[in-house]
Amino acid sequence: MTAVQVQQAVPDFTLPAANGAEVSLSDFRGKRVLIYFYPKDMTPGCTKESCEFRDFNGQFGQLNTEVIGISPDDLASHNQFINEYQLPFLLLSDVDHQVCEQFGVWKLRERDGKQFYGVERSTFLIDEQGVLIKEWRVVQVDGHVAEVLEAIKSL
Repeated sequence: MTAVQVQQAVPDFTLPAANGAEVSLSDFRGKRVLIYFYPKDMTPGCTKESCEFRDFNGQFGQLNTEVIGISPDDLASHNQFINEYQLPFLLLSDVDHQVCEQFGVWKLRERDGKQFYGVERSTFLIDEQGVLIKEWRVVQVDGHVAEVLEAIKSL
């Protein structure tokens, strides 16, 4: 499967959300969608990134941009993460990593000499018509959310 490409329409997908709904990308036509893929709920880097998206969520909203987090964690884990850190946006569960693969973020990784498949932290900005307009791959958490916000302000 070829990963989504900048300046191309993103194929629609549907995933379960922590709020119990089935959420499709097409539900957000007319708004920008900022999708951040992260490896795992409740881990230090993912918590920091999610809390920064939380802290800037109002500014994203003022820019007609919906923030959505996606990880392979299950809904129970997402609900715990949302409740623990008061996350005001949707977290979608991609346990079969199909959407992660669609975006090319499901990768062979290595930690402590062991190889495993997991999410490569990445962020994607989709315009009001469903076209991918910007991507940030292999994200470093520090300064990332502010960089994304500035990019959206400059559109």
